[in-house]
Amino acid sequence: MTQAEIKLCSLLLQEHFGEIVDKIGTHLIRTGGQPLRVIVHDTGTSLDQVKKALCVLIQHNLVTYQIHKRGIVEYEAHCSRILRILRYPRYIYTAKTLYSDTGELIVEELLLNGKMTMSAVVKKVADRLTETMEDGKTMDYSEVSSTFGRLADTHFVQRCPFVPDPTDSADAQPPPPAPTLSINEKDMYLVPKLNLIGKGKRRRSSDDDAAGEPKPKRPKQTAESKEPIPDDGIYWQANLDRFHQHFRDQSIVSAVANRMDQTSSEIVRTMLRMSEITTSSCAPFTQPLSSNEIFRSLPVGYNISKQVLDQYLTLLADDPLEFVGKSGDSGGGMYVINLHKALASLAMATLESIVQERFGSRCARIFRLVLRKKHLEQKQVEDFAMIPAKEAKDMLYKLLSENLISLQEIPKTPDHAPSRTFYLYTVNSLSAARMLLRRCYKSIANLIERRQFETKENKRLLEKSQRVEAILASMQATGAEEAQLQEIEEMITAPERQQLESLKRNVNKLDASEIQVDETIFVLESYAESTMKRA
Repeated sequence: MTQAEIKLCSLLLQEHFGEIVDKIGTHLIRTGGQPLRVIVHDTGTSLDQVKKALCVLIQHNLVTYQIHKRGIVEYEAHCSRILRILRYPRYIYTAKTLYSDTGELIVEELLLNGKMTMSAVVKKVADRLTETMEDGKTMDYSEVSSTFGRLADTHFVQRCPFVPDPTDSADAQPPPPAPTLSINEKDMYLVPKLNLIGKGKRRRSSDDDAAGEPKPKRPKQTAESKEPIPDDGIYWQANLDRFHQHFRDQSIVSAVANRMDQTSSEIVRTMLRMSEITTSSCAPFTQPLSSNEIFRSLPVGYNISKQVLDQYLTLLADDPLEFVGKSGDSGGGMYVINLHKALASLAMATLESIVQERFGSRCARIFRLVLRKKHLEQKQVEDFAMIPAKEAKDMLYKLLSENLISLQEIPKTPDHAPSRTFYLYTVNSLSAARMLLRRCYKSIANLIERRQFETKENKRLLEKSQRVEAILASMQATGAEEAQLQEIEEMITAPERQQLESLKRNVNKLDASEIQVDETIFVLESYAESTMKRA
């Protein structure tokens, strides 16, 4: 756990959940698992506030608890899960692309609330969609339920573990200090059969409330009159691993399109789509697929013959990058996608790009050369790269000082005498990827701090702009004249308007930069995880 990661986690927790949750979460990241009393003592926060902060963190899957043999419950924060908050906009945009506005709002609600029942999500999303529709139109609950079912079928949402019903034999035993959550794997994506009948409701405007008579008091609901919730206790959450699998697949398809052509990328996309449910997110290969199966699953209207498909599959299998491999000859040939090789190629392309941007094309040439040849002496680097000795030496030492390449000593004799030792330059791709990951975390932390500074500096101007917009909106709703509206608009002077435009432009640039850096983080993280699982 690096200081850059801890700082970034702290900034994300503070921005999304406030100071108290940030204090508790950061403390747990620094110290590891701790019981409740120790957290209260070490942070100097009241017991009630610590309990509430832990509830928020557990609700959003950022903290887990564990019962030890002595009955002590320890709470542990997960830094990797907190860093996923950076990717929330990307998850929501992916859901919008695949399942339109309804899918977008379902995923957004689950990410904002951590865990929710299906009935609560459906009602909330239907209400939000009805708000945006024209007067007289409403969103039906059944439409939202249908989209929710499709998200569950493709594993983008999943059930949360729950407390199993106590058995009769367990009645005699005292209850455990904390419940043990479990879930059957086959039930993770099983959508409960709900008969949700109804439509989304609009919020009543304040004018209607003000002009109308006082509302009659609602009768208090007794336990008998209260309708039971059909899916009570069945909570759902967004399956972030499935989103990561989708991002990985999109990156592979894009890489194939850039290297070969659109038809090749469409074939690879079809293979990935066929195996997206059957292949786990951490598997090094997809499930083997026959040429005949791939031909039948190609998109409708993609008119290529079986012979042309076989030629494309042969080309992909013979490509030096080895994204696609042949695993057998039955069914017209069995093919798999080598996910680990694909991730490694994407990560190496990212490393090369970073070296080129930071140190120039000559350094990138040397880095690429050492990466391809594995081990090279200094004289070999100069000869192969066709760069003068002095320049090559400077560039090698520059890359060495930045930990992008490393030096390996191979002695001829046991005394390690320099005159009888080979000095070979090599690229340790995993350590280079981790070093760049730390830089990326630091960059995002700097971007967030800069955005917060920009917003704080212009706080009064932003508040004034919001007040003016609220007044304009209320006056437009009451049918005010154009002259009155213009007079309100002129409350913000020309220099202030210019300052607001500049602020908006800067904040948009910072947000876009965060998303771009996170894309690099995703590629490098996926490669590091895949390499560690293979080791």
